[in-house]
Amino acid sequence: WETCWFKVELSIPPAWAGREVHFVWESDGEGMVWRDAQPVQGLTKEGEKTSYILTSSLEETEPHSLTLYVELACNGLFGAGKGSMIAPPDPDRRFTLSKAELVVFNRDVYELLVDLEILLDMARLLGEENQRSFQALYTANQMVNVCDVTDPSTFPAARDLAAAIFSQRNGESQHTIHAVGHCHIDSAWLWPYEETIRKCARSWVTVVRLMECNPELTFACSQLKLISVLWQAQQFEWVRSWYPGLYAQIRNFVAKGQFIPVGGTWVEMDGNLPSGESMVRQFLQGQRFFQEQFGRICSEFWLPDTFGYSAQLPQLMRGCGIRRFLTQKLSWNLVNTFPHHTFFWEGIDGSRVLTHFPPGDSYGMHGRVEEMLKTVKNNKDKGRVNHSALLFGFGDGGGGPTQKMLDRMKRMGDTDGLPRVQISTPDRLFSVLEKESSQLCTWVGELFLELHNGTYTTQAQIKKGNRECERILHDVEVLSTLAVAQDGTFQYPASQLQRLWRLLLLNQFHDVLPGSCIQLVVEDALQYYAEIRRAGARLQEEAVQSLCRELLQRKAGSAESTLVLNTLPWERTEVISRTGPAGTETLALVTVPSMGYALVREPLLPPQPVAVRKQEDGCIVMENGVIAVCLDVMGHLTSLRLVDSERESVPDGCYANQFALFDDVPLYWDAWDVMDYHLETRKPVTTLLKPLEITLAGGLRGTASFSLQIGESSTLTQEIILDAMCPYLRFLTQVEWKEAHKFLKVEFPVQVRSTNATYEIQFGHLQRPTHWNTSWDWARFEVWAHKWLDLSEHGFGVALLNDCKYGASAHGNVLSLSL
Repeated sequence: WETCWFKVELSIPPAWAGREVHFVWESDGEGMVWRDAQPVQGLTKEGEKTSYILTSSLEETEPHSLTLYVELACNGLFGAGKGSMIAPPDPDRRFTLSKAELVVFNRDVYELLVDLEILLDMARLLGEENQRSFQALYTANQMVNVCDVTDPSTFPAARDLAAAIFSQRNGESQHTIHAVGHCHIDSAWLWPYEETIRKCARSWVTVVRLMECNPELTFACSQLKLISVLWQAQQFEWVRSWYPGLYAQIRNFVAKGQFIPVGGTWVEMDGNLPSGESMVRQFLQGQRFFQEQFGRICSEFWLPDTFGYSAQLPQLMRGCGIRRFLTQKLSWNLVNTFPHHTFFWEGIDGSRVLTHFPPGDSYGMHGRVEEMLKTVKNNKDKGRVNHSALLFGFGDGGGGPTQKMLDRMKRMGDTDGLPRVQISTPDRLFSVLEKESSQLCTWVGELFLELHNGTYTTQAQIKKGNRECERILHDVEVLSTLAVAQDGTFQYPASQLQRLWRLLLLNQFHDVLPGSCIQLVVEDALQYYAEIRRAGARLQEEAVQSLCRELLQRKAGSAESTLVLNTLPWERTEVISRTGPAGTETLALVTVPSMGYALVREPLLPPQPVAVRKQEDGCIVMENGVIAVCLDVMGHLTSLRLVDSERESVPDGCYANQFALFDDVPLYWDAWDVMDYHLETRKPVTTLLKPLEITLAGGLRGTASFSLQIGESSTLTQEIILDAMCPYLRFLTQVEWKEAHKFLKVEFPVQVRSTNATYEIQFGHLQRPTHWNTSWDWARFEVWAHKWLDLSEHGFGVALLNDCKYGASAHGNVLSLSL
C-alpha cells in the first residue's frame, strides 16, 4: 500500500501541431496523474485507463513542455492478493512500470474500430435467423473492402457505411435501456480504508475528465449528458477533506445534474446485521450530508452489493424520504432464481417501495452489444414494464466508466435490431417505471441472499464490537438527553456523538461488519471500536455526573450505597455485582425504574433464594422459584422447566447447550460462505477438560462452570448462571479458537412444535419456516437474527438470546446459534 512518485518532464514535438496527443502510462499498480498540484487523471490498467489526454488538437499557443507527477500505488485494482484475488495480500509482491510514452492518438482509427466491434457483435449475437445480423456482417465486410489502412482518406467512406446501419431506427415497441454511469468503490475490502480515499480520487477525477469531454451526447434527437451516480456520503467526505480542488469540481457537476448522489446512506452498509437505530443513522447521516453539501436529499436507495436485505428496510426507507430501491445482488442466489426484476417490495409494516434489479445482473457493464441483449432477454417482467437499467463502469475497486463504453452506446442509441439505449438518470428510469407500475407484482418480506451465509459469523470480534458499540451509543444518548432535560446548562455532546456514530457506521460497510475483508481492515475496525468504547465511556460518565450530581454528592458523605441506572424502557429487577468498601465484589438485588435510576442502600431480599445442589451422579440442579434446571457433568442442559407449569422444555434423551463442530470448506468464497453440505459433517463436542462444578452455591446467584476441548487445539470454558427472580438461564462462554475451516455452533433442542420460528430483526421480528418443504426453505439453512430467536406454540415457547452473535437456525425443534 506504499505510494511512489514519478516526476515526468514532457516535450511535445512542434511537428505534432493539430494532432491529438496522449501521455501513455502502463503499470500493474494503480496511478494518478497530477498537474499544477491538482489530480487530473486516474490510471488503472485493469480499468482500461492508461492514458492522459494532453491536447485534443495541439495548438501553437499551447505549452509544448510541461511537468507532470504520477503517484503510483503498490496495489492493483483488486488489492495485492497472493495467487488469487481473495488470498491474503502478498508482502513481497513487486509492481512494474512497463510503459511511459508520449504518443499521437489517431481518433479516426479508434472510431473505425469501435464501429467494426459493434457490427461484428451484432452479426455474431443476433443469430442466423435474424436478417439484421447478416446486414451487420455484410456492412462490416464492405467496410474492410473500402478501407485502405495506409490511406486515411478512405476512412470516412468506411465510417459512412457503419453510420447507415446505426441510423436505421427501431419500432415504437422496442425495450428502452437506461444506461447510468456507475463507479462502485468498496469503502474497504481487499484494501484498507486509507487506500479507498485514493481510489475515490482516482476514479472520480477520471469521471470529471469524461464529463468535460462529453458535455452532450445526441440520442434520438434529445440532448443528454454523461451521467454518473455516486452514493456513499462517507466517500464524498473523504474527497472533500483530502482533495478539495477535485471536490469543488464535483460539486459543480452535481449542480449541473451530471454527478448524481443516490443512496442516501453514510456507507453502503450491510443489509442485515446493523440494528434498526444504526440503519436509521445511516440514512440520517447520509441524507443530512447530501442536503448540506448539494442542497437535496436522495429519493433512491442504492445498495447493489450487500448480502441480503432486511424486511424492515422498506419502512426505514419511506421514513427517510426514499420510495425507490435498486440492487442486483440477488442474482447471485445459489439455489433459487429470484422471479422479478421490477416489483414492489413490502416490509413488515406494509410499507412499499418500487424496486428494480438491473436485468443484466451486474453493476459493472461495459456497454457491449452482448450486455444489451442479455438485459432484454433476462428481464423477468416482460409485458409489465418496457424499461430497465444498465449500470456501466468498472467497479468494486473503482475505475468507473470509460470513453469506449460511451462510444459503444452512442452507436446503439436507436439502432434497429437492438434495444434503445439512452444515457439516463435514476430519477428518469424510476419515473417511467412508476408510470408503468399498474401490473407489477409485490414481494413481501426479506430479500434473502442464498449465498454468503458465513458472513453472519465470520470475524467474531467485529460482530461483538458492533453490538457493544451500538449499545454504548444508545446509553450515552439516553443519559445525555435526561441530563439536558434536568439541567439546561448541560452541553449535549452532539459533535462528539456524530464522530463516534460515523466511525460505527463506517465499520458497518458491507465487507467490514460481515468480516469479508483483509486483516489490515479488521485491525482498523477493531481500533475504531476501541475508540468508541473509550470515548463513549467518558461521555457516559459526564452525563451521569450531571444527571445525578446531587445524589452522588449525598452518597459521598453517607453510608454505603450504589447508584444504578437503567437505560431500557421498562422497570427491571435484577441481581447486580458491586464493589464493596474492601474492594470485594458483592451481589445485590435491585429494582430500577424505566429509563431511570435508583440509589440502592439496602438491597432487596428475593422471595426465594437460588438453590444449587449436586446430585450423586455429578449432575447439578439449580432453582430460583421461577425456573428449575438440571445440568450434567458435560455442561449439557438436560432439563429446563417453569416451576409453575411443570412443563419440561428439553425433550427426553436430548441435550441442550450441546456444542457441535462442522467442517467448513465452501466452494470458493472462504470468509463469506458456508454451504449446506457442512450440516452432513456434524460432530458433537465430547472431550471434557474440566467437569461441571459449582462455583457459587446460591442465595442471590448460583453458578457452575466446565471446560471442553474443541477440535485439535481449541478450548471452551463456560459459566452457567441462574439469578434470583430471573426467568432465564445465562451461559457466559469463552472460546480460545485456533481451528481452520471449522464451524462451531451450540444447539438447544426444545419440546415445542411449530412450523415457524421467530427471529428478531431491526425494530421488529420475522418468521421463517422450521421445515425444508421447498427449495426456498432449505436454501435458508443458515440465517441471521439479532438478539433473539424463539420457537413457540400456543401458550408455551423457548427463546435463545445472545449479546454478540448473528448467525442462527431453527430446524425442526432445534434452535442453533453459530459461534
